[in-house]
Amino acid sequence: MAIQILWKLFISTAVAAVLWLLFRLYNAVVAQPQKLRSTLRRQGLSGPPPTFLLGNILEMKRARDAAAKAATVVGPPTSHNCEAALLPFFDEWRKQYGNVFMFSLGNTQIVHVTEPEMVREITTCTSLDLGKPTYQAKDRGSLLGQGILTSNGPHWVHQRKIIAPELYMDKVKGMVGLIQDSTVALLETWKSIVEAGGGLADIKIDQHMRSFSGDVISRACFGSNYSKGEEIFLKLRVLQESASKKILITGVPGIRHFPTKSNREAWALEKEIKALILNVVKERNEAGVDKDLLQKVLEGANESDLSPDSVDRFVVDNCKNIYLAGYETTAVSATWCLMLLASNPQWQQQIRDEIVGICKGQIPDSETVRKMKLLTMAINESLRLYPPVCVVSREALKDMKFGTLNVPKGVNLWALVTNLHTNPEIWGANSYQFNPARFANGITGACKFPHLYMPFGVGPRVCLGQNLALLELKILISLILSRFTISMSPKYVHSPLLNLVIEPRYGVNLLIKEL
Repeated sequence: MAIQILWKLFISTAVAAVLWLLFRLYNAVVAQPQKLRSTLRRQGLSGPPPTFLLGNILEMKRARDAAAKAATVVGPPTSHNCEAALLPFFDEWRKQYGNVFMFSLGNTQIVHVTEPEMVREITTCTSLDLGKPTYQAKDRGSLLGQGILTSNGPHWVHQRKIIAPELYMDKVKGMVGLIQDSTVALLETWKSIVEAGGGLADIKIDQHMRSFSGDVISRACFGSNYSKGEEIFLKLRVLQESASKKILITGVPGIRHFPTKSNREAWALEKEIKALILNVVKERNEAGVDKDLLQKVLEGANESDLSPDSVDRFVVDNCKNIYLAGYETTAVSATWCLMLLASNPQWQQQIRDEIVGICKGQIPDSETVRKMKLLTMAINESLRLYPPVCVVSREALKDMKFGTLNVPKGVNLWALVTNLHTNPEIWGANSYQFNPARFANGITGACKFPHLYMPFGVGPRVCLGQNLALLELKILISLILSRFTISMSPKYVHSPLLNLVIEPRYGVNLLIKEL
């Protein structure tokens, strides 16, 4: 009798558990998404109808694949429309539903926003109720979006309390020598290749840009352990490529927990990266203080009230952020900028003349690059056409209001940088052309709504790596142009690729000739 009672109790408990799980699943997959969409629909918002579980993912994938083929051209393009190549569905949906509409990535409900005043409210919002999207916070290894450095989720709160932005800025000021040394090493490599080629060399510059940026940030972040830093960043690059393949399926319920091949590989990489970083930290603690960015992170963590596990996670996450903000974005931005200058020789020569006149044979530093107005204009224009990150994403962690729209808790807000940077109504009829002259009077004089220019984010959540990236770009490009002429290689095939950052699918081949 006792066994029967226990058995019945077990069965009842098991049934109750299954029913509870089914209820939770139904609520997450069906009820809650429908509730959020209904709340938005009652306010006049519409959008493409979602399918069960996948939302609009299949439609987006088909449009993206078709656009990628159409956007692939041999040689430099005559028009630089990244959104048409990478996110063509948004343009179609805007024509149907307006500048503010809703769509779904799995069960994640997203409001697309390109209305200027609403974008301003979102990007300048300091409330902790508007934070990092939940799907990103639960998948730290994916490096999606702009990372912790530009969000105000839990880790951004820690960062605000522990590592003040000015500490990063102070460190940037002391990195000029590192940037100069790494650039000179790159120039010597190119000189050898050019000489071996008889005075002219066809060089695929992508890996050279990553090597330069990786050398700078590894030495700045890991100091005497920079070789291990380079190893960590290379593995983060592999992890980024893996994550980029899963961008559109991020919102599918439970997808990140399935033991698929790609997930298993990503989990193994994350574990390996964490172990490498914490091993460097252990060696650092045993060897003593090293004046680098990692030390700033450690000092901040040690002065906090975080638990040991939280400290480890904090350190690892900040190293990932430094990778994205100081390594990958700089490398890809330099690659695009050199491509644009190579395909616009008149601008290249004007900028070279400016550099030669200012530097007078000396290696540029943080003071001399400030005087390079034409170079700054060209970099701004390159970042406008090919911003490192294509979307600024936020999630309402509580019910909020922007403009006339009441945004319920759980809804994500996306501001499409690629559209905001090239919309002809904002930038003029030549918005898809490379024209640094538009920045002759600075960002405020370049477009109708200056706050919509956000290659590194905008407002209180601007990327902490911005100053470092711009300093690297200016010193790197000024030194390259003072030593070499660059032109487009016949091997170049233009095909932008969204790999978390916007990068050239087939790389950038340039013809390099020493002056």
